[in-house]
Amino acid sequence: MKIKNILVSLVAILALAAGCNQIEPDHYLDEVKVSSSYVAINMDGGSTTITVEATESWSIPTCPEWLTISPASGSAGSTNVTFSASKTLDGRTAEVAISCGSKKQNINVIQGLAVVSPATCAEVIAGPDSKTYMVTGICTSIANTNYGNWYLKDDTGEIYIYGTVNSAGNYAWSSFGIEVGDEVTVQGPKTTYNGTVELVDAQVINVNKSLIKIAGTDPEDAILPVAGGEFRVSLNNKGTGVYVEGLPDWLSISALAGNTIVFFADPNEGGDRDCTITFRTTDGKKDYTCQQTLTQKGAIIECSVAEFLAAPVGNTQYRLTGIITRLYPSDKQGKSFYISDWSGETLVYRADNFDSSFEPGDIVTVVGKRGAYKDSPQMVEGHIEVIVDLVDPVTIPEFISKEDSKTEYYMVSGIIDEIANEAYGNIYLKDSEGNRLYVYGCYPGWGATGDARKGVVAAKGLKVGDILTVIGPKSTYKGTPQVNGGFYFSHTPAD
Repeated sequence: MKIKNILVSLVAILALAAGCNQIEPDHYLDEVKVSSSYVAINMDGGSTTITVEATESWSIPTCPEWLTISPASGSAGSTNVTFSASKTLDGRTAEVAISCGSKKQNINVIQGLAVVSPATCAEVIAGPDSKTYMVTGICTSIANTNYGNWYLKDDTGEIYIYGTVNSAGNYAWSSFGIEVGDEVTVQGPKTTYNGTVELVDAQVINVNKSLIKIAGTDPEDAILPVAGGEFRVSLNNKGTGVYVEGLPDWLSISALAGNTIVFFADPNEGGDRDCTITFRTTDGKKDYTCQQTLTQKGAIIECSVAEFLAAPVGNTQYRLTGIITRLYPSDKQGKSFYISDWSGETLVYRADNFDSSFEPGDIVTVVGKRGAYKDSPQMVEGHIEVIVDLVDPVTIPEFISKEDSKTEYYMVSGIIDEIANEAYGNIYLKDSEGNRLYVYGCYPGWGATGDARKGVVAAKGLKVGDILTVIGPKSTYKGTPQVNGGFYFSHTPAD
């Protein structure tokens, strides 16, 4: 060794020694002292105990979920404090503080070595929950920009990133600059929710921007009319070549000029439809992608509730007509209500023009999309087109006094006095004063035709003595007033 290097080393050692003499370790604070400011716990789980010496009351106000501290507070004197943790698949660390008066004593806790190895999506999917993974892949779609929920895909599979954070653990989506097509490296713990593999609150390690981006579209909102037509996409492409993937059979490429691609959509004879077009390029080593969603408007499909319930979740518009059977509690989901016809019942979730005056018994026509919540069908993004106000029920004498009409509907209730025809529900009702009314057809619900009008008596278990509520128009046959082709609303069994 050269003499110059020996002198430098000696100076460094002396400086270090001097520094040690000047800085008092945390565990020698006068107010609170600990037998060790470093706590190590085995990877397989276990406990470690240290001694706290305090001159007054102390507490440990916060600690991570994986760590248990007992006791977490104490009084002046000597206290044994135990740090415990269950088995972990990965190393983890934490820093907790003992507060005593105006002083804080820091304790460093470590369980195993916090080392995260790179993994593929397939390895994440096959691996155990709670393990922390570092994975690199392409952002294929972005679901939420508040917390940073998006999909990451590599050559082996795809996983969901449920929450994206920076090194401080904060949600800061805009600061990451992540776009569809970018190559992103993240790390976080794995969980599985309803069959979906997720990394929760994953930390962004690196973002490699894609070589291909969407520069603009025509039309700008990427929505085509029912008649179809052209859709233009302009690209910013720094890679070699452009490959187009994901075209449905109703969309084709009609022209390609440089970085502008022209698509042609066929006329749409069904409901709303959409697709996601993927554009791919390469730098010779890696593939890069970007995506564009295209929507084409379609006809509104008029259908029964049963047909609506059988339809797939999507953007197709459906038109339902039926009766409001019940309202969702206003303190939970105001503007939501149930609508029924002869074929069934469905929830209309938060119709945009719902009015607080709407009540059960109103007949409505509503247009919306087939949605679902936890596999429970519902109409979403609904809009009420027509409403017939039926909320004021009438008595049997009041019904009898009404003018005959094929378009005016009334709600009337009474005790079933006689069932004249079980198949079609020809029923006599009476009130407590003996007034009698003939129901010429009580059908299962609004809109029933043909054989669908049959069977309500058996289906609902109607019998003499039950209180039945029906809705229908008033007519007169051979001088006898009657409900002409009414439909079932509700009933109360006699027993």
